[in-house]
Amino acid sequence: MNIGLFGLVIALPLAGFLLNGALGLFNLLGWRSESRKPVVGWLASLAILVPFVVLLFIFLGMSAEDKSIVSYYRWFSVEDLNINIAYQIDSLSVLMGLMVTGIGFLIHVYSIGYMKHDEGFWRFFVYLNLFIFAMLNLVFADNLVLLFLGWEGVGLCSYLLIGFWYKQAFVNDAAIKAFVMNRIGDFAFLIGMFLIFKTVGSLSFDAINSNVGLFDESTLFWAGLFLFIGATGKSAQIPLYTWLPDAMAGPTPVSALIHAATMVTAGVYMVARLSPLFSANAELMMIVAVIGGLTALFAATIGLFQNDIKKVLAYSTVSQLGYMFLAAGVGAFPIAIFHVFTHAFFKACLFLGSGSVIHAMHDEQDIRNMGGLKKYLPQTYITFFIATFALAGFPLTAGFFSKDEILFRTFASGNYILWGLAIFSALLTAIYMMRLTSLTFYGKERFDSHKTHPHESPALMTLPLWILAAGALLVGFLGLPGVVAPTNWITTWLEPSVINVEGHASHFTEWALMALGSGLAIAGLFAGWKLYTTNLETVGRLKASFSGVYNLIYNKYFVDETYDNVIVKPYSWISNSLMNNLENRLLYPLYGWTAKAVSGGAELIRFIQTGHTPTYVTFFIIGVVGVISLILFI
Repeated sequence: MNIGLFGLVIALPLAGFLLNGALGLFNLLGWRSESRKPVVGWLASLAILVPFVVLLFIFLGMSAEDKSIVSYYRWFSVEDLNINIAYQIDSLSVLMGLMVTGIGFLIHVYSIGYMKHDEGFWRFFVYLNLFIFAMLNLVFADNLVLLFLGWEGVGLCSYLLIGFWYKQAFVNDAAIKAFVMNRIGDFAFLIGMFLIFKTVGSLSFDAINSNVGLFDESTLFWAGLFLFIGATGKSAQIPLYTWLPDAMAGPTPVSALIHAATMVTAGVYMVARLSPLFSANAELMMIVAVIGGLTALFAATIGLFQNDIKKVLAYSTVSQLGYMFLAAGVGAFPIAIFHVFTHAFFKACLFLGSGSVIHAMHDEQDIRNMGGLKKYLPQTYITFFIATFALAGFPLTAGFFSKDEILFRTFASGNYILWGLAIFSALLTAIYMMRLTSLTFYGKERFDSHKTHPHESPALMTLPLWILAAGALLVGFLGLPGVVAPTNWITTWLEPSVINVEGHASHFTEWALMALGSGLAIAGLFAGWKLYTTNLETVGRLKASFSGVYNLIYNKYFVDETYDNVIVKPYSWISNSLMNNLENRLLYPLYGWTAKAVSGGAELIRFIQTGHTPTYVTFFIIGVVGVISLILFI
């Protein structure tokens, strides 16, 4: 394994951030030039493409068992805690790094076309490069502290990118919400790190994973639980998921890069990286699986009735992340990463496709105001259609292989209730995704064609869609035995890096479950197409008949409102009470007394400082006499 050029993987995104930031100074100084925009865009893209090529060469020259630690310098030392800027290159980190840089490069290219007329063009690419730098630190870190640096870095970039169009109030609210909810999870993450260091005396992954036996049951459970709470914030799981749908306020490429393919999978990656720790406690694993299963179903039901094209995909992301944690919770850590990998392709394709639709519809995002777009946007339609089928788990698409494996491993683990939740979620996924595709591209045009003239996006935007759609069709075959390896290649590749707890079930059961999952995917797709293409009146009658259930789900179970009433309003009341009773009645008068005391002292000094030389000479003589008296008589 040749890792001599690995430094470029980390350094170039940082260099792109700094260089484009310097070029952006011209804009701040008022020297605006449209000709610099392509330079900024392609420099930022090149800063991601080269790391992808380097990682590809490393990948092609390594085996699954290869592992190297590249240490650059000592970051800091505090007593027994020694933290290096060091990176771990193994089968897990290289696979994740290829995904981050490969998908990231395509999204950078897409963004050159999508953000072409935005006045903050350079700032957007500066943030994107900084995000990739932070994400690569997270993925390749060989210790929890460096991972946490990347963890906080992607959180910062998420805040900056969600709030990119900061002149709109709701955008700022969404950015702040994402930042605060992630900080809640991060606080728990830090507690988990402290518990680990107290027990192991180190925060390097090798030391943690090889010394799990040092933990007592209680410490192991709480350390893992606090880390998992951090993951629920970053990866949008119950109860810290509500920030991600609101994050759709940012530009669409942001949704594709951060909230579909990379950042939100950081929690899944962290759990997989520490799989020996998590798998050592059955109660902890059950919590991970239950939260994942419940989130998958909960978000899938909400996705059924959303009308914003991006919010449907946002709730779909929350649901799919639930599948990943479900897989991890039943011990199928390689399969969780496999679904991270396949999901990156079809969800990035869907988000970028939605951006193409929004671009064509002049910023319209409500699918009730679309319809019949397939004749106007043929390339966007075909790629969106392929990615929809992949997400639904249609046979032989990428999503089919990874989702089917999750369902099988859940059933084989004996968690039949969780399997039931997951299989029902899969059916709902197929329905709401076909609803989205049908209302957007099929049926009658529900927009004013005299005012809105939809058009296909430029090649810079459609070419990434075709590449991602091809991935959505083909990358699933990496998990099919006999295609690229005698056994499941993904599992074989990742097993040296993560734990894999095999379930037990007969081949007949496996084939039966596969047939059931495929049948439900096909049935859900057909039902979604039938209902929302030719039977919208039936949908209207069903909504009226079940208006109570519809309103509950349409309003997202009033979770945000509950949080507002239970947490935000009491906190605001306490804050206002403290301000009125403590600050206004006690602290402000105290500040006044302090100011008067200082003012009085100043007046006294002012009385002494007369500006007359004789007075100063008198005080000087008195001082000298006093000092001499002290020396002589004391």
